[in-house]
Amino acid sequence: MNLTVKILIGLVVGAVTGIIFNLFAPDAFQYVDTYFFDPVGTIFLNLIMMIVVPLVFFSIALGAAGMGDPKKLGRIGGKTVGFFLITTAIALAIGLSIALIVQPGDEGLLGEGDQNYTAEEAPPIMETITNIIPSNPIEAMASGEMLQIIAFSLFVGIALAILGDKVKGITKLFEQGNEIMMYLVGVIMKVAPYGAGALIASALGSAGIGAMRSLAMYMLCVIGALIIHSVVTYGGAVALLGKMNPVKFYKGFFPAIAMGFSLSSSNGTLPLSMKSAQENLGVSKQVSSFVQPLGATINMDGTAIMQAIATVFIAQVYGATLGMGDLLTIVLTATLASIGTAGVPGVGMIMLAMVLSSVGLPAEGIALVIGVDRILDMMRTSVNITGDAACAVIVDHGERKNGHIDEDKEMQATS
Repeated sequence: MNLTVKILIGLVVGAVTGIIFNLFAPDAFQYVDTYFFDPVGTIFLNLIMMIVVPLVFFSIALGAAGMGDPKKLGRIGGKTVGFFLITTAIALAIGLSIALIVQPGDEGLLGEGDQNYTAEEAPPIMETITNIIPSNPIEAMASGEMLQIIAFSLFVGIALAILGDKVKGITKLFEQGNEIMMYLVGVIMKVAPYGAGALIASALGSAGIGAMRSLAMYMLCVIGALIIHSVVTYGGAVALLGKMNPVKFYKGFFPAIAMGFSLSSSNGTLPLSMKSAQENLGVSKQVSSFVQPLGATINMDGTAIMQAIATVFIAQVYGATLGMGDLLTIVLTATLASIGTAGVPGVGMIMLAMVLSSVGLPAEGIALVIGVDRILDMMRTSVNITGDAACAVIVDHGERKNGHIDEDKEMQATS
């Protein structure tokens, strides 16, 4: 039985249990929640929060080090990174717009039930921007100031790239540290069915059917935003910039899209993604072999959409108001986080915890979305790898148009 099925079972069992307690035994629920649901859910949340800072630090530093390689920061690298950053910003705009218009969180649904939570006043926009650079990175890590941690990680990664062989021991240490964090992510995801079940049982036991209705609206918002971004943003970019019929593009790349949906892993789908782009879409091997692996690391538009909608959803559920400064923080944090979001299942939830903390929302809000995240993870992985392929098509078209692709070498490489 794979992880998807296990989490779905945990979700269903937890949801049914919570609703039954809410409807028929509200007094007994308080006891069960105190001694079972809440402790199990809290342990799971603590496991997630435990690895957020080291995971972000190692992965973003390594991602920046990879991009900082002079050989990769040339013409193709600039186009690729520019495309990914622009589409990530568009994805966030789509997600935030849909969430703010639809308001899936039934504002205040849990606000009265959580007397310990008080929405923090958003700092001025310029203060948010200037505070990105940490005066004390160790203090930033200890206090979980995620934007500052991301900024410091980027500086370290760039330094690793520039110094090269002089610090290859440190780079190797970072790679090993990142491997340890990814192993722990896998371990934590194995207990996700139990944590998800306990969290959703606690949430529905407290809020009842109203939370279920809001959860359905949240899912529809994420799915709608993913579809809009895939069809409009990627389809339009492929047609206008890549000069390829979007229908041909999606038909040729469909095998990888289906595989991405099944695996929920951009990295795991990478071999088939590159094969589909090269053989079905005609992308040159030299462009595909650079753009798509880089995209599997730094292009996470689907995850960015989820983070934007989930943050607004959780804020609405808790009765918190997000100001312009908060929205800017979400965009900055989610965009920078996309650089280091690993292309494996489950990491999106860890990154969501980071975004929530950046705007002062409680990490417990993850309880409301983690139960259905595995389903949405499958869809957003397909969106992520589609963005990688769209970028490869566009960059390849530009390179061929300007005569930068050696057709003879390309034919030898593909023969």
